[in-house]
Amino acid sequence: MLNLPRSGYTLPVFACAAAIAALRWLNQPQWYTSVEVDLLDSSGIVNVPIEQISGLNETTALAITRSDPGDNLDLTRNTPVWAMVSRLPSSSAERIVLQGGEGIGRLEYGAGEAAIYAYAKRLILENLTRWLLPDDRIQVTLILPEGRALAKRTSNAAFGVVEGLSLLGTSGIAQPLSAPGQLEEFRSLLREKAQQFDALVFCIGENGLDLAPKLGLDAQRLVKTANWLGPLLVEAGFQGVRSLLLFGYHGKLMKLAGGIFHTHHHVADGRQEILTAHGVKVGLPTVQAQALLAQETAEAGLNFLRQLDDVTGQSWSLPVYESIVADIDRRSQQYIYTHSEKSVQVGTILFDRQRNIVVTSKIAAELLESGLRM
Repeated sequence: MLNLPRSGYTLPVFACAAAIAALRWLNQPQWYTSVEVDLLDSSGIVNVPIEQISGLNETTALAITRSDPGDNLDLTRNTPVWAMVSRLPSSSAERIVLQGGEGIGRLEYGAGEAAIYAYAKRLILENLTRWLLPDDRIQVTLILPEGRALAKRTSNAAFGVVEGLSLLGTSGIAQPLSAPGQLEEFRSLLREKAQQFDALVFCIGENGLDLAPKLGLDAQRLVKTANWLGPLLVEAGFQGVRSLLLFGYHGKLMKLAGGIFHTHHHVADGRQEILTAHGVKVGLPTVQAQALLAQETAEAGLNFLRQLDDVTGQSWSLPVYESIVADIDRRSQQYIYTHSEKSVQVGTILFDRQRNIVVTSKIAAELLESGLRM
């Protein structure tokens, strides 16, 4: 019998639990070993352990819990999550003021607000509102003491989140995306989608899942793949899917142009090499190709090409990326046929760290016109 990996909870759930505990302490000072958190969207109510709780003064309390992401390769495992709740004057306009403290990343672009995304905000606000008295007004400050250090080991900066971790996620359940046993659950979800639609959208992670509906893609067709693109591409072939749109961050999906179909960085990388090879393919001069290869990240490589566009007055970034997505489409279709003997049309859309579209392949443009939009 297959032992599926254990699920855990996302960071927003632990931040919410700590905030609930701190607020309840203000209402009635006592020790809470755990609190209930409603995960919303019919996901149920869960008990989250509280590690420490204390009143700091008559109007402020602090509670601490620890992240448990389940059986996953997650660097936030056991990291402390703090929430400080302070009473505000009853005349305050907002019932709950939510802010990010130390270790909560901020969005580099825009107003530099805390990187607390939609689900996290809704989760915290809805759960805390249930514990407020009619005249209560509170300020909630979320803190990740280890967040700044941990962020250096993530790709957060690639998405414009600096100085800490983001509270990101579309649900409270942390699926163990890196654990091999998770692949079977992903296959099962894909089979369900394939029974409803013959055209689907593959998104590697949360950024793609969050961005796709905002760009008009049908949310019902979205399939999260994590790094299991190869097996899930083949499964799509076996399930009779007619067409697939690959939608994701360019620094991840470009690996497919090099024939890398498991995109976890522990398995293989090669992004700079792939980017440079396509630069050479479209005629990038040797000196610029060498400079491109020396860039530390795929995002830096994209920015280098864009700067080259401005300096030379020529277009290099778009031809390079058009070449990359053409190869992603071709290699993905070949991969599916080789392993399933099924023909599936594959198109690709890539976005950058600001979540702006970099390029849409020709096949992807055709798929968008054929009904993938809402």
